[in-house]
Formats: sequence, structure tokens, C-alpha cells
Amino acid sequence: MLGAIIGDIAGSRFEFDNYRAKDFELFAKGCTVTDDSIMTLAIAKAILETEKKLPSKGRDIDDAYCALLADMAVAHMQRIGRQYPDCGFGGRFARWVFSGDPKPYRSFGNGAAMRISPVAYVARTEEEVIRLSAAVTGVTHDHPEGLKGAEATAMAIFLARRGSSKEEIRRRVERDYYALDFSIDEIRPHYRFNETCQETVPQAIEAFLESESFEDAIRTAVSVGGDSDTLAAITGSIAEGFYGVPEELANAALSCLDETLRPIFDEWKAFVNARA
Repeated sequence: MLGAIIGDIAGSRFEFDNYRAKDFELFAKGCTVTDDSIMTLAIAKAILETEKKLPSKGRDIDDAYCALLADMAVAHMQRIGRQYPDCGFGGRFARWVFSGDPKPYRSFGNGAAMRISPVAYVARTEEEVIRLSAAVTGVTHDHPEGLKGAEATAMAIFLARRGSSKEEIRRRVERDYYALDFSIDEIRPHYRFNETCQETVPQAIEAFLESESFEDAIRTAVSVGGDSDTLAAITGSIAEGFYGVPEELANAALSCLDETLRPIFDEWKAFVNARA
């Protein structure tokens, strides 16, 4: 999850002013937490509250768990999101956040993938990755492409955390989700801003696959251009699972979290550590 937050912050100042190279300062004036980090933390909080009511330790994640998690995802994305009305929400999602009767709206926006990383830390099997991803995604992004983008990202993180090689992750993504028949250097000159899963998630995964380190993954993702903060958040979430996060970058990112968001991260970290 921290990888997504770092990618979001590093990419935030380039979202509407793309920089198509890697030689930039990761944390500079203009960098900020956006909806990507806030909604990622909201999903983490939803899992934490679900675990308090239906602990998954020693039991399978079943329909009851997924139903409760979906309800918690709605509750906490709304509760937390309403505290940050100007954090960069898309129009339809903003309306959903403030709705008195929130319903899924057939979205295939890349927000489905940027917030998904926490599920890869509670899932114990690939089947649980799929079930958990659908539970937290379908409350808004119930279009098949939205569900696929979230699941592809969650699966890549899960595989990375379980020690899969990059080639194994590539094969799985290409088999079940997206063709990765391009390189970052090939698409960089003409890639443009796009908020869909199908035009963001493959590029983010490829940025990770071509990287040499966690930091290089973030720099590569930002250099693609487009929706820089979301693309880098997705890449960062996978890169964290594969490389881990350097302490210096972790501390810099955590210093950007306010008094509402930092306690959620700290509670999540304690939960993940206890679960290991």
C-alpha cells in the first residue's frame, strides 16, 4: 500500500503537466496526497473494520466476509472521502462519495486499480484475491473493464509478494488480463492522458516489469506521462510487493499524511505485521 502512496505523491505534480523523463525530484514542491492515496487508505480501513467483525484468521474468506467488506468499502470511502472534497475525485465518483444512496455506476475508470492494493495483503490464495477485489471494486466500478483492471493489479501485487519472477507475472497478466506487447520507450512519445483501466493498468504493469528497483519503477511510471499520479500509484503498489520500499522514501511519503490518514496507515501496518 505504501508503494501506491509514494507513486501518487511523486506523480501528483505531473498529472496535468507531464514530464517524460526520469530525472526529476521525487518529493518536491507541488507534490501532494491525492484521491489515489486517500481511497487506498479507505479500502485499508474497510478491511481493518471487516476483520474486527469477521476475523479471517483460521477461516476461509466467504460470501459473508465479502458482503461485509463491500459494505465497509462504501462506508469508509464515503466517510473518509467526504473530508477531502478537493483531492482530485472524478466527477461521477465525487457524486458517489456524497450520495445518500451510493450505487455502482458501471465505471471502468482507473480509480478501481489505484485503490486496490490492500486486498493483496489480506488474501491468502489467488481465489481470495479475485473475490476480495470484486467485493471492494464492484461497489462503484462494476463494468467488466473496471473489475478486470482492479483484479489484474491485485493479482500482480499478490504474485510479487509471493516471490513470483517478473516473467511469471508478465505471463499471468498476458494470459488472463492484458496484452503487454509494447515497451515504455515505444509508447512514451505518444501516450496521452487517459482515465480508463484498459489504457492505464497495462502501462503501469509494464513500467514495473521494466524497472530495476522500486525507485526506478516510480520514475519509469511517471515518465510515461498521462494520468501520472494514478499510473505511478498502480506501478508503485506492485513494485512494493516485489522490491520493498526504501526507508528514506517511506519516511518522506508518510510525512505527507495528515492526522486523519496517518493513523489508518499505522493501524494497517500493525495488522499486516501481525498477520505475517
